[in-house]
Amino acid sequence: MGLKMSILKVAVGMVMAMGAVINAQTLSKIQVTAGKTDRLNTPFWVELNDALAGQLAGGFGLQEAGKPVAAQLSVDKPPRLCWILAGTTKAGVVRTFELVKGPAPTGPEPVKLVKDDKALEIAIGDRKILRYNFAPVPPPEGQSPLYTRSGFIHPIWSPDQAVLTGIHAPDHIHHMGFWMPWTDTVFEGRKVDFWNLKDGKGTVRFKEFVDQQAGPVFGRFRVRQDHIDLKAPAGEKIALNEVWDVLVWNTGDKSDFWIWDFTSTQRCASNSPLELPAYRYGGVGFRATPEWKEGLADYLTSEGKTRKDGHGTRAKWCLIFGPTTKGPAGVLFMGHPLNHDFPEPMRLWPEGDIFFNFCPIQQNPWVFEPGKDYVFRYRLLVYNGTFAAEQAQQRWEDFGNPPTVTISSAER
Repeated sequence: MGLKMSILKVAVGMVMAMGAVINAQTLSKIQVTAGKTDRLNTPFWVELNDALAGQLAGGFGLQEAGKPVAAQLSVDKPPRLCWILAGTTKAGVVRTFELVKGPAPTGPEPVKLVKDDKALEIAIGDRKILRYNFAPVPPPEGQSPLYTRSGFIHPIWSPDQAVLTGIHAPDHIHHMGFWMPWTDTVFEGRKVDFWNLKDGKGTVRFKEFVDQQAGPVFGRFRVRQDHIDLKAPAGEKIALNEVWDVLVWNTGDKSDFWIWDFTSTQRCASNSPLELPAYRYGGVGFRATPEWKEGLADYLTSEGKTRKDGHGTRAKWCLIFGPTTKGPAGVLFMGHPLNHDFPEPMRLWPEGDIFFNFCPIQQNPWVFEPGKDYVFRYRLLVYNGTFAAEQAQQRWEDFGNPPTVTISSAER
C-alpha cells in the first residue's frame, strides 16, 4: 500500500519503564490479587478517579518493590492506568504497586501507529501487527463495485510477519479479513443485509477517527463507522452508529505472540430500532489466509470442538490455526462474559477454507432499541507455532476473569 510513515506519537500519559523516578512522591498503592488461577504476563488496567488522575500531570510512574514498571494512562473517562503484570503471578498471590509522581524516564520500544491517506497500521519495532483500512477498498477487477468496502482490518500479521487474513476470496468476494456487519436484519420494515454486499441493500462505512494513542504499554485507535440502509425511500439512511476501539498491548519487540482487544459499541442512529432475527452468521467475522486449506487448518474450541463438530456450538474461546510460509501460526479468539448470549454460538466452516464468526444472534432473535448502547468485547492472541488448550484457557481467564484490584491513598 505504500504507507507514508507519518508516525503518530500521541502517547498520552506515557510513563516510566527503564530507570527510576527521582524524588518521587507516592500518590497511591495498588494491590493486584491473582485470584484462583496463575497469571502470565497479563495485560491489566485499573480506573482512576478524577482526583487521583489530576495529580498525574507533569509526569508519573509505577513501581513494584522499588523497581520501575512500564505504565500508560488512557484517554478514557474515567482514565485507565494500564500496564502488564510481568512474569508469572501464582494463584492467590497479591502484588503491590506504587503510583508515584515525578519525572518520567524513557520507556521501552513503544507500540506505534503509522497512518497514511488509506490505512492505519499498528506495529512494534519493525514488525507489523494489523492494518485498519479506512479508505474504500475496491473489489478485484470485473466484480461489482457494490463490493467496495471500508472499515475493516486486513492484514492481521503473525509475529513472524505471516499474513493470517484474506479478503475478496473467490467464493465470498464480500469477506474482508476482520470485520463486523449484520446479515439478516429488518429496519423500518425493510430487509437490510449489511454483510452480503452484492444486492446493494446495505453496507458499513468508515466515518471518522475519534482518537489515537501510542506508547510503551499499548497502541490504540478509536473510529466511528455507519451501518447504512442503501434502499431507504428518501435515499441512504444510517441504521446504526458504531465505534470501534482497537487496543494492542505491548508484548515486546521480540515476542512470539500479540495480544489485542477489540470493542464495538453500536447504537441505533435514529428512533427506529434494528431487528436481528435468529440467523446462522452475523457480527464479528474472520476470513483466514487462503493458505489455511481444508486438511491443513483447523479449529479447537473451549469445549473441545473442532472443524467437524464445532459449528452452532457455544464457546468461551476458539483457536484457529494452520500453516504459513513462515511456519505454523494461529489466532485465539476470546469472548467476554458481558457479551450478549455468552458463551456465544459460533459459525465454523466444516469444509473448505477457514472462516470464523462469534454470532450472538445465531440461536435467538434480538432487537436493538433506540437510546441504548450494545457493546461487544473480544480479545485476540495472535501467535507463532502452536498453542495448547490449557494455554488458551489461562489466557481467557486473564480476559474474562481478570485479577482483582484495590487502590489506597498513600500515607502522608
